[in-house]
Amino acid sequence: MKRLIPIYSILFGLGHQVAWACDLCKKNQPKGFENITHGQGPTGNMDYIITWSAILLVIVTLFFSIKFLVRPREHEPDHIKNIVWDHNLREHGGQ
Repeated sequence: MKRLIPIYSILFGLGHQVAWACDLCKKNQPKGFENITHGQGPTGNMDYIITWSAILLVIVTLFFSIKFLVRPREHEPDHIKNIVWDHNLREHGGQ
């Protein structure tokens, strides 16, 4: 595995250069979406709705992921961990 790390690093570095849009694609894409990728950008209103909905979903998911990693609130009595532990203790004669 250690032998593959330099290869993966090189491929990762080269992948960023390939992903950026070329000059023709920059010119043909709508304002705000230049230099993101090759090919055609959003063409209609539905494309923008889908794109911004996906961005919003990622932001909300990232917010809650960080929130629950930083403050999991595991000491509250209604946390799922405590419910499972209490149920298992009662079933198996725990203390």
